[in-house]
Amino acid sequence: MRSKYRALACLGFAVMATACAPTVRLEVAPIEIHARLDADVRVRLDRELQELLAENPNLF
Repeated sequence: MRSKYRALACLGFAVMATACAPTVRLEVAPIEIHARLDADVRVRLDRELQELLAENPNLF
């Protein structure tokens, strides 16, 4: 009979110990990738424009 109370007490202590465990939260700042995408688009458009001007030198 005592072993049942001891097991129940250990179980209750284990539940209480896990309920009071500290929580670790990791917060990550948002990553800004707009500048890189914008630069990539500008480089592509610049290359296309250079090719277009090379094909049609009297365009402007």
